[in-house]
Formats: sequence, C-alpha cells, structure tokens
Amino acid sequence: MSTLLLTHRACLLHDPGDFHPECPDRLRAVLKALDQEDFSDLIRDEAPEATVEQLCRVHPRNYVDAILGIRPAAGESVPLDADTIMSHGSAEAALRAAGAAVAATDAVMAGEVRRAFCATRPPGHHAEPSRPMGFCFFANAVVAARHAQAQHGAARVAIIDFDVHHGNGSQACVEGDASILYASSHQWPLYPGTGDVREKGVGNVFNATLPPGADGAAFRAAWADILLPAVQAFAPDLVVISAGFDAHARDPLAQLRVREPDFAWLTAELCAIAEKHCRGKVVSLLEGGYDLDALAHSTAAHVRVLMRA
Repeated sequence: MSTLLLTHRACLLHDPGDFHPECPDRLRAVLKALDQEDFSDLIRDEAPEATVEQLCRVHPRNYVDAILGIRPAAGESVPLDADTIMSHGSAEAALRAAGAAVAATDAVMAGEVRRAFCATRPPGHHAEPSRPMGFCFFANAVVAARHAQAQHGAARVAIIDFDVHHGNGSQACVEGDASILYASSHQWPLYPGTGDVREKGVGNVFNATLPPGADGAAFRAAWADILLPAVQAFAPDLVVISAGFDAHARDPLAQLRVREPDFAWLTAELCAIAEKHCRGKVVSLLEGGYDLDALAHSTAAHVRVLMRA
C-alpha cells in the first residue's frame, strides 16, 4: 500500500493579500517539490469539500455558517483579525483543506493506503472552536480526528504538532476529551502565547517548549524525552500530524534552528509508533512554513519518510 497525496487548485485561490506570509506560493513550492521523480509512487487525488456536518463535529453551527457566509467579491477581502483574512476564494479553500483531512482519514482508516499527506491551505491549528485566528479558519487536524471517531470507530486519536507556533486551536478543541491526545513542540515565547508546559487538559495535553535559538538536537530531545513517550503510552488508533515546517532555521517568523533531517527523524519515529499500535495509520496535514525553499525541502523530507518508513 502506498501513500496518498491530496490537494486542490482551489487552495491556491485563497489570497490574503500582497506580502502576507501565508501566500499561494507556499503551496506552489510544496507541489513542485512533490512533483519530482522520487515521488512518482504517490497516489494523487483532489481534495473534496468538507461538509457542514463534518465541520460541526468540531465547530458550532453558527460559527461554520458565519465563516462560509463571508464571500468577498473578486479582488476584495475581509479581515477577521490582523492576520486572518478572507478573499473571494477563501471559503472554498478552507472547505477543501478540511475536506482533504476527512478524505485522507477515510482512505487510511479503510486500509486503502497506509499514509496520507494533505498539501492544502489555509492551515488549521490556530482555529479555535468559535474563533478564526493565525491564518486559520477550521481546525483541520481535529476535524480529521473527530471523523475517524465518528465514522471509523477510532477510540483514541493522537494529534502531533511540530509547527513552531503552538496549536492553540487544536488544543482548545480537545483539551477536555481524553480520547484525543494533543502533543506539541513549539518555540516559547512566541505567538500565540499559549502552550505552557503546565497546560495539561484532562491529562491528554503535552506541551514541550523550546527557547529561541534551540537547534535540532534540542528539538529531538523534546520529542524523545517528553512527547513521544506520551504518544507511545496513549497507543493511538490513528496518528494525525500537524506538519508545520516553520521551526526550520531559515524561517522568517521564528528563531529555532531545526533542519530537514530533524523533521525526517521525527516523522520516522511517529511512523514507528503508528506501526506498533495502528498498522501504520498516519494522516499528515500541512500547517506553517514561510521560507519557500525550506518549506519545499522539509515537506519533501517528511513525505519521503511517509512513503518509505
């Protein structure tokens, strides 16, 4: 069984404006990297739109309706906060990003593929149940987890987040539910200001903070010593990865010094846990990463391991 790549051209039409770091060129860079010959074995498919029902497993109906009701005219935009902006194509892009997470979960849980990677945007891990923020509208990783539980009978889902920014939205969506584990490494202090190690949820939240300037060795130690043992003990039925690559040394929005081999190492460790507990079931979703070359190379390293581990 191979690895599934889900994407959609509509995700290029979410345009938060000139000079915004979460730009369409991010996805273009990722797709170009994954178009190389060594990725020819990827199974490629288009991301469907998520349904309102699927989104409402995570977000209140009035919030979902409000976001999807914002449809600016072509060339216009609506700011939801200082960083989170909706353009003419944003609602469909957000639906495709969440829909990719659902379709990837279906394929992996049904045994059609071992693993899946969703090359979509906008990202999702800052979206709280009733608030968009940090470039995010819907909590895509949590949508995947809830779908696995509702449609495939998964008892325990682990959400793994190695984006340099803490996934406040993902944590807020699951911190009261012991059936979903949330594990995150992130720079501290940094936006959004959440993710203190004392935040434990109901014993299902594990945060490891890294100071500015921390390198790959510190990143690996945080996972090896703190986070991976928690995931291992949880024994998940599915591993969902919030794959943000902005901890890279070249990223302009943070100050960590992680490199491609470090992302590849963590991906291999997560695949090994999935092999032990859930027959290798991994769904990975693109989150941050704002240096285009670093993003492209890091994503390629990550997907290469998903295909071969």
